[in-house]
Amino acid sequence: MKTTTFLALAAVGKLAAAHATFQEMLVNGKSFGNTGVRGTSNQNNPIYSTAAELASDMMICKGGVKATGSVSVASGDKLTLQWHHNNPMSSGDGDEPIAASHEGPIIVWVAKAETEGKGNAWVKIQEEGLSGGKWAIDNFRANGGKIDVTVPDLAAGDYLIRSEIIALHEGNRMGAAQFYNGCGQIKVTSSGTKSITKGANIQSVYTPTDAGVFYDMYAGKTTYPIPGPKVGEGFGAGAVVPAPAPAPTKAVTSAPPAAPKPTSTKAAVSTKPAAPAPAKPTTLATVVKTTSAGGYATPTKAAGTGTVAKYGQCGGKGYTGATSCVSGSTCKVQNDWYSQCS
Repeated sequence: MKTTTFLALAAVGKLAAAHATFQEMLVNGKSFGNTGVRGTSNQNNPIYSTAAELASDMMICKGGVKATGSVSVASGDKLTLQWHHNNPMSSGDGDEPIAASHEGPIIVWVAKAETEGKGNAWVKIQEEGLSGGKWAIDNFRANGGKIDVTVPDLAAGDYLIRSEIIALHEGNRMGAAQFYNGCGQIKVTSSGTKSITKGANIQSVYTPTDAGVFYDMYAGKTTYPIPGPKVGEGFGAGAVVPAPAPAPTKAVTSAPPAAPKPTSTKAAVSTKPAAPAPAKPTTLATVVKTTSAGGYATPTKAAGTGTVAKYGQCGGKGYTGATSCVSGSTCKVQNDWYSQCS
């Protein structure tokens, strides 16, 4: 009985020690030490996958505690996020940079620094899970704790970059998967075209029951569903400031048609624009609406028939306007409330 208790306590002690910390940033192989490094949000302790901890400030960059300075990067640069098992790294550590038992995915996010990581701020820019029987953690250990990220074509400005490990060695128990995240402060100096319009809320993006969080890695599975949104979801389409949309009445046609009769049913898609003659008001009156959370500047909608100019709205809940885009663009769903010609 005493032996069993001792072994159990020893195992717990081993698990408690086998963690990891984010400590350094490098750009194209050049180290900038701990400049701009906020470190790991919960020191060397895991954030467990309980509802309370997944919604806590520990999921944000060290709870909003800023570091000194930032590291300058440009689009296309290789930004390396260096993790170690201990702080500082100790030589001869068998669990460097993380224990081999802590299998799981690695995800990298970016947010505008001014948001401090709160609200719908985060866009996933990289993810790695299980492939060919190898986990992201296997590659992470083989690479000495380095996470290499190609800097996206971001608009110039200050950002937070957040690397995240989800250790699944206890993920077969609800609320026991372990999250480790570490953030750095970067300054993008190039003038890219990607801006964050509506990202994910890192404090609500995961739940204890997600298939990629409550996951039994010992069940012989060959696939793994990486939790969270798709890579790049939350970036605005096209340029940071879209060109003004042309007036929808300028659509080319061989002959002006007669004005369509008003109807209260859903408008059918037509290639013929409405004639300029005034018509009686209908339920298809144009409404200019700006979403409060989407971050999109909503252009004036076209009438219920005709075509929608590039960057115009072409769908979404409650939308009653035209759904056919001008030649050269297609209607793409951005969220439940907004689809855009792009």
